Amino acid sequence: LSAPGIHRDGERAQPCFIIKVGRVMSSKKYQSLQHTPARQQRGVVLFMSLIMLMVMTLIGVTAMQNSSMEEKMVSNVRDTDLSFQAAEAALREAETSLQVAVLKEFDGSNTGLYQPTTRGSEPLWELSSTWSGAGSLAYTGSLAYVSAPPRYIIEELPPVPDPKGSVAADEPLPETRVYRVTARGEGGTDKAVTILQAAFKR
Repeated sequence: LSAPGIHRDGERAQPCFIIKVGRVMSSKKYQSLQHTPARQQRGVVLFMSLIMLMVMTLIGVTAMQNSSMEEKMVSNVRDTDLSFQAAEAALREAETSLQVAVLKEFDGSNTGLYQPTTRGSEPLWELSSTWSGAGSLAYTGSLAYVSAPPRYIIEELPPVPDPKGSVAADEPLPETRVYRVTARGEGGTDKAVTILQAAFKR
């Protein structure tokens, strides 16, 4: 074995120094650098979770609003149907009352029986007083789920010639009576109102 710094051939070798250059860091700082990516990932996941929660909340609120609107629409349609059925029932009852042999006078002395208003005057069915207890006739039948019984009025219109009468040249055409029936019905609430009219020839 040769001595340090001397080669086998007797020549002195130059001293050789090996210096390892490195950066010494504390164990705490090293651990902190190791865990930095994991912390960043947890932050991104939390942010995305909050975004998804916000989106789901908006979807839920919108669905609730749509459901509430649909319920109101269904309720309004039901009220409208009930008011129509009530007005139609009153209309049929009024037509049946016109089929008796002798009618009462249409001079305002009998409830619900009128002469038509003059030209330029407000129609009777548009007056709120007409649909009060003393201004119109109430339906005598029984109807379920309506807020109030339907009511009706009958107006005696001027007589008109009957085209199906005699065609003799020396005979005038016979006259026929025409009555205008107006019925008003309410649905499940007084907000849904239907007014129907029909002409009845006698």
